[in-house]
Amino acid sequence: MVIGPPGRVLVTGATGGLGRTLVPALVAEGHAVRATGRNRTIGDALTGVDFIAADLAEEDLSPLVRDVEIVFHLAARSSPWGSDALFEAVNVVATRRLLDAARAAGCRRFVFASTPSVFAEPRDRLALTEESPVASPFASAYARTKYEAERLVLAADSEAMRAVALRPRAIVGPHDTVLLPRLLRIARRGALPLPRGGAALIEISDVRDVARAFIAAARSEKACGRAINISGGQPRPVRDIALAACKALGVPCRIRSVPVGLLMAGAGILEGLGRIVGREPPVTRYSAMTLAWSQTFDLSGAAALLDWRPRHSTEDAIVHAATGLA
Repeated sequence: MVIGPPGRVLVTGATGGLGRTLVPALVAEGHAVRATGRNRTIGDALTGVDFIAADLAEEDLSPLVRDVEIVFHLAARSSPWGSDALFEAVNVVATRRLLDAARAAGCRRFVFASTPSVFAEPRDRLALTEESPVASPFASAYARTKYEAERLVLAADSEAMRAVALRPRAIVGPHDTVLLPRLLRIARRGALPLPRGGAALIEISDVRDVARAFIAAARSEKACGRAINISGGQPRPVRDIALAACKALGVPCRIRSVPVGLLMAGAGILEGLGRIVGREPPVTRYSAMTLAWSQTFDLSGAAALLDWRPRHSTEDAIVHAATGLA
């Protein structure tokens, strides 16, 4: 099946970083796009889009999926901080309700944004494939609830509505609110503390490549019922990513090596204080873990199932992201 007019597509999480790249790409290809997201101001500014504000966990979703052929479900609670109940509602309950509504409306395909955080453990994990075991236990409520939602999506795959999940790693782009902005905020305060001096390997993904992967997933028959890893495919030490981002934005960056145990203990204390004052701490144990240990991917699954490979280099991705992070 190839997506295209006159079919209509729905994009949830359309006001997030990936959504703000995927939506224009779909519009440019001539698709009729309906969208929803948390930020009404950004949503109303999307060009050529039917934007409908909606709470996926509580409201009637039938207006969203009416006459829709393909759902791109990007909406999620992706913060390293928050209550288990909130992660459950946004990541699991909302996904279950959207699946039910999509089936009832006769949608033909459901493409879900999962996460490679399901692999996150306090150890290096290299050349991960789709068959690699997920973490046990999961490193955070985010990873746990996204995996639960992923299982719901793949279980819903049928001849009537095909379903696929993508696990994009460390997406960066002009509207990024996660990886690079967090590193830059800390760097602007002075020294950037990195476990092991930032030696851990990370594969950042250019948002334009990730958007292409989602469109490819909507077209591929081989991907149905599968979860597929997506990344930029170019492992770089975290310190190199941080230095390149700071250079692109003209931010002084001094890296300070911190023992992993000390950083994890400090993050635990900050989390305790955060719970007392009701505010996200600058560093959590989960975010410290993602910076302390390497995570790289074997992308042969994406090549075989989606006919997809990343086009943009790590350096190009950072320069592109810098256009919106200045």
